[in-house]
Amino acid sequence: MKEIVIDGENLTFEQVVAVAYGKPGETQVVLADAAKSNVERAAAAVQALLDRGEIAYGITTGFGAFKDKIISREEVELLQRNIVLSHAVGVGKPFDTATVRAIMLIRANTLARGFSGIRLETLELVVELLNRGIHPVIPEKGSLGASGDLAPLAHFACVLIGEGVAEYNGEVVSGGEALTSAGLTPVTLAAKEGLALTNGTTVMTAIGLLETWRSKKLADLADISGCLSLEALNGTELAFDERIHALRPHPRQIETARNLRGILQGSEFVRGFDPANVQDAYTLRCMPQVHGACRDAVAYAEWLIKLELNAVTDNPLIFINDDGSIEVISGGNFHGEPLALAFDYLTIALAELANIAERRIMRLTDEASNAHVLPAFLTESGGLNSGFMIVQYTAAALCTENKVLAHPASVDTIPSSANVEDHVSMGLTAALKLRQVAENFATVLALELFCASQGIDFRKKACGTPRNLGIGTDPLYSAIRERIPFIENDVYMKTHIDAALEVVTMFVDS
Repeated sequence: MKEIVIDGENLTFEQVVAVAYGKPGETQVVLADAAKSNVERAAAAVQALLDRGEIAYGITTGFGAFKDKIISREEVELLQRNIVLSHAVGVGKPFDTATVRAIMLIRANTLARGFSGIRLETLELVVELLNRGIHPVIPEKGSLGASGDLAPLAHFACVLIGEGVAEYNGEVVSGGEALTSAGLTPVTLAAKEGLALTNGTTVMTAIGLLETWRSKKLADLADISGCLSLEALNGTELAFDERIHALRPHPRQIETARNLRGILQGSEFVRGFDPANVQDAYTLRCMPQVHGACRDAVAYAEWLIKLELNAVTDNPLIFINDDGSIEVISGGNFHGEPLALAFDYLTIALAELANIAERRIMRLTDEASNAHVLPAFLTESGGLNSGFMIVQYTAAALCTENKVLAHPASVDTIPSSANVEDHVSMGLTAALKLRQVAENFATVLALELFCASQGIDFRKKACGTPRNLGIGTDPLYSAIRERIPFIENDVYMKTHIDAALEVVTMFVDS
């Protein structure tokens, strides 16, 4: 069993992915000793404020527009329970298990930093839920992205107090039943705890991390898929010459050109210099510029999320000064604007990668566009057979959907809480759109691999003698051909598209 020690400062992308997609028990999450001390110190500070009868937002006051309502000492625990129950207003389908596990880990890490005022026993229960595979059922929709992801996090917090709904051992049961079945006891929330559990950017961070991780793999696959199309179309790799890209030194353009050269190494399906055909269409020739620019968005999202993973994003925060004095300071770290902007940027980039892949599919299927290198719609008996004509339609439909979803969520805002929370990020909306565009993009790549493999087989026939594919394209072509035969006549295509998607999934998960 692997062990991941969290302290609020050193959680990594790889650890979140491992926990999210791993089975309960494969990886054990534990709190660092230093984190335990910091958490206990902050919780003691909250208790000291209560004992002194001081006014502190969210501890002895209401929330949002009720910030001026003073709460009596006797009602403090009820206040924290009420925030969890009243904020559990999420709607829509529930998040998948991987996303829920990422949410739980990131939230535990945030609280482990020791500025939120939560008690150690409450935080340890969060960790126990994760380790034992108790997964709160969290609806996707309902967050404005400031004050963080209130509604979805409330559904998560409900299970800690024995309320709400959870999945445990393959069954969906009440939160209380899940805890009892696992031998755990619900917690009675103390001062500040309900607010600490529900306030922050955790949900959007979790989705953004998983989709950024997937986007890196899909961007790599787009290079391979594009190269396989280039080989099917008798394209040239001359446009990937490193001297060209050194003169426009965008790092990821240079990286992509290098990657394309490596993928095509050893290929006998590319043409050299041909005075009658000196350059290819942009969808082939400009892959370094387009794919590289899109990789910039992936890199930015990764950089940002690495910061957010180990940030404290709830409000207010508890500071204990060197002289022992305690300050409860209200701020806005829960605001998801940095994430919303990054997710919108990445969404646009993935939509563009899908766009250029769809245009390559068009070129593969349009005989006039590919200069009769390949037959119309990749079939020898056009007219009687439609071949791959409608495969391109599906790619076009997905790209059109992506263009709608690429409208940025971050430029929208809507006032809430009686206009106290008068500017919001829509960060979770941006994350959900990113997820859908990534899914569509993955499907477009599957369609391109499907078409390009058909094109390669026509090229093989035309060549007459055996020829080698590039060292990077051959494994993907072989994976397609292990699952999908050459399509001679019209068949039920959906089965083959699903098989191509299996190849994409295999690549992403590798």
